[in-house]
Amino acid sequence: MASTPDTTERYAGLSNEQLIEMYRQMVLIRIFEEKCQEMYTRAKIGGFLHLYVGQEAVAVGTIGALKPEDHIITHYRDHGHAIARGLDTNALMAELFGKATGSAAGLGGSMHLVDVSKNFWGGYAIIGSHLLMACGIGTALKLQKRPEVVMVFFGDGSTNGGEFYEAMNFSQLGKLPVIFVCENNLFAMGTPIAVHTSVQEIYRKACAFDMRSERVDGNDPIATYEATLRAVEYARSGQGPVLLEAVTYRFRGHSAQDTQKYRTREEVEQYRTRDPNQVFRKRLIDDGVMTEEQAVQIEQQAEVEAQGSVDFADQSPPADEKWLTEGVYANPIEPKF
Repeated sequence: MASTPDTTERYAGLSNEQLIEMYRQMVLIRIFEEKCQEMYTRAKIGGFLHLYVGQEAVAVGTIGALKPEDHIITHYRDHGHAIARGLDTNALMAELFGKATGSAAGLGGSMHLVDVSKNFWGGYAIIGSHLLMACGIGTALKLQKRPEVVMVFFGDGSTNGGEFYEAMNFSQLGKLPVIFVCENNLFAMGTPIAVHTSVQEIYRKACAFDMRSERVDGNDPIATYEATLRAVEYARSGQGPVLLEAVTYRFRGHSAQDTQKYRTREEVEQYRTRDPNQVFRKRLIDDGVMTEEQAVQIEQQAEVEAQGSVDFADQSPPADEKWLTEGVYANPIEPKF
């Protein structure tokens, strides 16, 4: 099934195969996250769990515009980014289970997924701190005259902290190849955006640093992809960083334990009528990009893969305590007294 010129133009030049792959990734993220919620309620996953349900189009649209050699650093709601980057779902679920076969040998858990082979430098739990780390990677790339860019994800709440402004200022001063992606899901934990920031259009905050910025519908993977292509081209050409604000909405709470008293069930259901996965599914079918049968097959395969990751994690050995001493920069020094 080849794309017609009209379809190709409407889909940013992407082929039908690429579009179907985008849908597959979005479906896999959704089903994987729902499995995570189930495993959390069954006490298979401990600690904190922040799900990406509802924000799938952001990860797929932005990361899809990167090259394999580009770098990614993200916050603690990182499962969707990891899957969009192509990390193995078995290793991801095993990491959430605290198993030795996990992506970080079971020592990082949900908030610290990483895969060095894919230049995926992990999720970070300290809000805003990783923005400065992205600047560090960007500085290294510029000093070494390398063509890669670094993309860093964060939430709207992070834009109220000092690290955000430090990172924006530093990266603009140095014209660093950093794409700042703000996933504006309208809540900073349980605080609505109208309460926590005086400037609700996050992209406007870039004007303080004369930085290029753009706001995009984060529920539309194609619009997000196109905006990211523009940002990546700008940063890769040496012109400096870009702030990209992707407006979206999370269907589940801030974390798995969130009671969500700060919003109504009616509000969530209203946003679910614009579910990015369902809207994109219908769009691709209506435009003849894929058939209903293909969509169902993709969804069934995603269910099999997600359940397979649970089975793999269940059967894996627990994290090895040897990493308590081996996974450090230096061996302990014996005291001389």
